[in-house]
Amino acid sequence: MIDVILKKGKEKAAIQRHPWIFSGAIDKVKGAPLNGEVVKVFAADKSFLAYGYYNNESRVAVRMMEWDEEKVIDKNWYQSKLVQSIAARAHVLQNEDTNTCRLVFSESDYLPGLIVDKYADFLSLQILSAGIENVKADIIDILRTELNPAGIFDKSDATARTHENLELSQGLLWGETPPEFIEVKENGVRYHINIADGQKSGFYCDQRDNREILAAYTRDRKVLDCFCYSGGFTLNSLKNGATHVTSVDSSALAIETLKHNLELNGFTEEQQISIQSDVNKQLRAFKEEDKKFDVIILDPPKYAPSRSALDRAARAYKDLNRLGMLLLNPGGIMATYSCSGAVDMETFKQIIAWAALDAGKEVQIIKQFHQPEDHPVRISFPEGEYLKGLLIRVL
Repeated sequence: MIDVILKKGKEKAAIQRHPWIFSGAIDKVKGAPLNGEVVKVFAADKSFLAYGYYNNESRVAVRMMEWDEEKVIDKNWYQSKLVQSIAARAHVLQNEDTNTCRLVFSESDYLPGLIVDKYADFLSLQILSAGIENVKADIIDILRTELNPAGIFDKSDATARTHENLELSQGLLWGETPPEFIEVKENGVRYHINIADGQKSGFYCDQRDNREILAAYTRDRKVLDCFCYSGGFTLNSLKNGATHVTSVDSSALAIETLKHNLELNGFTEEQQISIQSDVNKQLRAFKEEDKKFDVIILDPPKYAPSRSALDRAARAYKDLNRLGMLLLNPGGIMATYSCSGAVDMETFKQIIAWAALDAGKEVQIIKQFHQPEDHPVRISFPEGEYLKGLLIRVL
């Protein structure tokens, strides 16, 4: 196994079990490891730090996953990590009301670059690192043996793969090809999931808890669900007795999927309207029409994919939330989210404060939202905490 030696003073993060070694921290590489090959990482004093995947094409040159030098990184090691991750989520799926969740969450489960989502009897995989790509066959075999799914589908079409010099990939890996729509249940709500053509791995199960929490505030209220996608917040609001929900998304597939999901749950056309439109443009149109709502949900895509985009993203979040505040009835409730890892909670609160100032509104924070337990955050890897949100009352 090839040794990677760090520069003097660059070992602190590795000792604290942060999984990333940046290329600038490396002093020397004894040999020429292939991209994705497992290497041994040492401090400048030659003390062992960890095993990790090497990739000279990536700014993150080593993604570390094992700090015990006595361990052997082989198929048995991967099996132990996968079994541990799956077992940790078992109770999420014990209730018959939920049969979908994230089984593996990359670095947070010591498997950098691997995401596994369960949708009823099917698994959706995202492989985002060269190290996991190299052991794909083992991963598939272990998942097949441990879970016996109907099929395993590759959704490795994220641009993050390009940072590892990997081509985008999508298609059947094992078993049956998923049907166009897979029916899943989450908190008693039924959904049709399109794995092949849907966003990310097919469904945003990271909002499972937040959808249920917010629904308690929607009874007998008029709701606006922005960036609705397949309708998670819309459906939970209707289930909890919202008088009417307006759902907005720019994606035709999202609107089509939402229509299926409304029918699936027995909701009528009188209870909801879907609008395919750019959300910001639609919010401005609502303002011109002097439309008002009691509850507004703002769940936009990632505005800040990196820290370099933070200023631009902050302006986008501020303008979006300002528009939302202007559409609320006095005392109305807004649930606003950011899935940008570069935006921490304190920064997000400051953005909301700026939006309130520009809108001329007073705001009270009622709750803070986070990602659910099947998206755990390792204390040594705070970057894993990407989803945050605020439930606010706008006065």
